Amino acid sequence: MLKILGKASSINVRKVLWTCAELNLPFIREDWGAGFRPTSDPEFLALNPNAMVPVIEDGDFVLWESNSIIRYLAAQYGGDALYPANRKTRARVDQWMDWQATDLNRSWSYAFMALARHSLAHQDAASIDASRRAWAFYMGILDARLAATKAYVAGDAFTLADIAIGLSVNRWFATPFALPSLAPNAAAPAATNAAPSAAPTATPATTPPASLSAAASLPAFDKPALPAVQAYYDRLTERDGYRLYGRNGLA
Repeated sequence: MLKILGKASSINVRKVLWTCAELNLPFIREDWGAGFRPTSDPEFLALNPNAMVPVIEDGDFVLWESNSIIRYLAAQYGGDALYPANRKTRARVDQWMDWQATDLNRSWSYAFMALARHSLAHQDAASIDASRRAWAFYMGILDARLAATKAYVAGDAFTLADIAIGLSVNRWFATPFALPSLAPNAAAPAATNAAPSAAPTATPATTPPASLSAAASLPAFDKPALPAVQAYYDRLTERDGYRLYGRNGLA
């Protein structure tokens, strides 16, 4: 049976879990990563020298990199609809998967760490603001694409590109764009991105450190209205796999 190594809260592990759900593919999963078994363990490094999750073991075949993994699973287990054989259609899927892994991910990394994870290493107000604006710019590109297709990222049909990008869309809606000025021990705002029927898999919200100095100097910047992305978010929520592994209360 397919084995997936990586904690279920990881956005990249969730790509693999959602793909398995779409393929009705059984698997077993082991918790690796922060809070669980360390990926610096020699046993894990023998599988992935980058010390990153996810990793899969499919018999004696070992593979890492989440986008490579979901491409393999679709090709190996009859996921022609997810990863079409037509070369032009497949290239369009690959284009958007690669865009998500590069341009989109790079744009949100600093803002997400500051605003959702409350990382003490990400407190520079100018860097947070630049990341928010870049993130909004790339989400605007996605909104224009979805307004054109009126369906999914690569066209009329749901594909692997929607698994990669759908998780990023969930992260967009789950991340606030402001740092609250909180008194010590004040609770963080509750997440509101969970679908009504989502399984209760979210971990409790952590309290943002009261010492976050960026809060006072962070310029106001509201998330732009992205109606096509919102409609897409709701469309994806109709899928069982997205409710389990995407819009489930986790960013």
